[in-house]
Amino acid sequence: MINELIHEFLNKINTIKDDIYNEFSLQHELGIFLREKLTDYKVQFERNVSFFDGFENKDFIKKEMDIVIYKTDLSEKYAIELKFPKNGQYPETMFSFLKDINFMEQVKNNLLFTNTFVLTLVTDKNFYEGSYPSVIYEYFRGGKKNKIINGEIQKPTGKKDEMINIAGNYCIEWKKTQTDFVYYMLSI
Repeated sequence: MINELIHEFLNKINTIKDDIYNEFSLQHELGIFLREKLTDYKVQFERNVSFFDGFENKDFIKKEMDIVIYKTDLSEKYAIELKFPKNGQYPETMFSFLKDINFMEQVKNNLLFTNTFVLTLVTDKNFYEGSYPSVIYEYFRGGKKNKIINGEIQKPTGKKDEMINIAGNYCIEWKKTQTDFVYYMLSI
């Protein structure tokens, strides 16, 4: 259900293109769209993990979820992490994409969410095309041959002192909207 609504929003994006100009605007336009469609659910922004049972004694990679959708009795819970990078820094930003996947795995498993999603929207082709100057690019720039995201992944730049561990197996498949946006969405 949420998956289909996100795709419906992405198909509608050509009519609201001028309203989406950064990550904050993407978060709010998507959240407003979901509120209009999901009248029996709460749709909230930047909800801290501490709101939900199961956060105690867990070391989450982040603390706040971009969009949370839930029934008031908490029988269904969904979370969406969003990215809309505008300033290059490709390897660092790509690592941040992977951290969102890791965070949504943590949310789903520790807070017992029904489902979680990662949505990344870009206008810069350097996120999905080009050479592979380091390993992290293999997850994003291979077209239909993108490397499967799984296991321990090291931060690609700087001290390289940060590692994340992705439990599932994910493959990035970039898709184009009818406008200049390119995106991928993962269901975790």
